[in-house]
Amino acid sequence: MGELRIETMVLGMVGTNCYLAVNQKTKELLILDPADDGVGIQKRITDLGAAPAAVLLTHGHFDHIGAAQYLRDTYRIPVCAMETEREVLEDPAKNLTAMSGQTLSLKADRFFKDGEEAELAGFSIRVIHTPGHTAGGCCYYFPDEGVLFSGDTLFAESIGRTDFPTGSMGTLVRSIQEKLFGLPDETKVYPGHGEETQIRWEKRYNPFCRS
Repeated sequence: MGELRIETMVLGMVGTNCYLAVNQKTKELLILDPADDGVGIQKRITDLGAAPAAVLLTHGHFDHIGAAQYLRDTYRIPVCAMETEREVLEDPAKNLTAMSGQTLSLKADRFFKDGEEAELAGFSIRVIHTPGHTAGGCCYYFPDEGVLFSGDTLFAESIGRTDFPTGSMGTLVRSIQEKLFGLPDETKVYPGHGEETQIRWEKRYNPFCRS
């Protein structure tokens, strides 16, 4: 994986994978889907000795955004998301924080467009809009490292739920088949919940997405 080191923290009431994508050359890192426990994430970052450059959100559900505000304030870094996820992020009913006993409305600092190429923490990242779990769900593809952070779009032999606001089963399956399954077979997939997988494996064994 070249200069990329991935640290995984499983956080929150539904076991969300928060990833720290560390550039071992530049000593910077990206925080992907900070579920909760901002203090715990901060401690891990301190232990790693790397400087955070941004928070990347795959989508706006409560179990992926709980510590985003804390980390933005602590490190003075931008929170980034897909442009079509603005409504989910800002509406407690749609981001499901109301279900968890909270009322969180989060405003992102930077919104990506589908296919946008971002340069962050020394990494080249392609932002892939993958609606279906939410209208503005996205994945972050690191082509030089052969890594995809898939959020709740694609899991190991499964896919994200589509019964929440702005979700659609047909849209999600098309997102995976038309966008993610076009990536190189050897691409490693780091999902929002559960264990890592690989595009090759999911094309062959994911029961929701086989042609």
